[in-house]
Amino acid sequence: MSPFEVVVVGSYVQDHCWQTDRFPAPGESRIGRFTTGAGGKGFNQAIAAHRQGARTLFLGALGDDAMAATAKRFATDDGLDADWEIRRDASTAASSIVVDGEGRNLICVALGANEKLSGNFVQRHQPEIAQAQVLVCQLECNLDATVLALRLARAANVTSLLNPAPINAGISRDLVQAADLLTPNETEFAHLMQQCFGCTLPARYWELPAADLHALCRRTGVGTIILTLGEHGCLVSHASGDQRGDTDAYYALPAEVVTVIDTTGAGDAFNGGLAAGLLRYADRPFRLAVQHANRVAALAVEKPGTAPAMPDFAAVRARFGDPLSSPGAR
Repeated sequence: MSPFEVVVVGSYVQDHCWQTDRFPAPGESRIGRFTTGAGGKGFNQAIAAHRQGARTLFLGALGDDAMAATAKRFATDDGLDADWEIRRDASTAASSIVVDGEGRNLICVALGANEKLSGNFVQRHQPEIAQAQVLVCQLECNLDATVLALRLARAANVTSLLNPAPINAGISRDLVQAADLLTPNETEFAHLMQQCFGCTLPARYWELPAADLHALCRRTGVGTIILTLGEHGCLVSHASGDQRGDTDAYYALPAEVVTVIDTTGAGDAFNGGLAAGLLRYADRPFRLAVQHANRVAALAVEKPGTAPAMPDFAAVRARFGDPLSSPGAR
């Protein structure tokens, strides 16, 4: 079998989702609709990359319980290769998600087995990481295991993508700078700039001119940052001398116009789509991979749920056409 193109070291979470017309006020009960399904930032990103045609391996931790069986079954049914560290000292992670009538969400997560993901388990998969083209990590697992995965990728000259989400008090400068690509949203970027670089950003800093945002990104020392801004699209910032095939050192890309049903998995769809886009458009400007990620995220928010809502490549192409025909593709 040929090597995996994308390896995702990350979290699995069993999502429990309630949809209601508006968020309950404190002390208020509201009637809604309930669903449960596969989720977790790492697993969602792996499913997204897999459905975009990348040969993907997911590495994560589960408890020894019924929810673990659900995780394994979903991966098998979807055709995603996965290897699991089964922890008998923790339960499979679970979340509570409330989605209102405008697609906004409130989320609480018990990380469970994800916090027990071990360095030994990651180290055993060094060959798969070293032979991959892209490693994807997040902050929803044991951070020591995450740092190890990033270092294994760098030692093998494998491109590493770190989605610094959710906000984690353990984030450090060393962790951030171990990645080649960083994909924070506006809240996550403000947190890491404060905690790792001692820089307090002004309120609504994301409304600053693109040149000023680029200057802030360059303080991190990370080669490329994609600052994701939801309905406002994203800003790409490259280090001087390494623009990954782009003409410009920084630029903004708009979000695609879609009908929003549930934004819960949008960031994960973006990151999985970006990993797959880096492969599909490897010899083209980096902006094509980012554009592809935007489109994967756009389709994901038109469906409820997280992992089940990730679109496949055929759906992205059917909705948006061929990105190679767009300006800047060549």
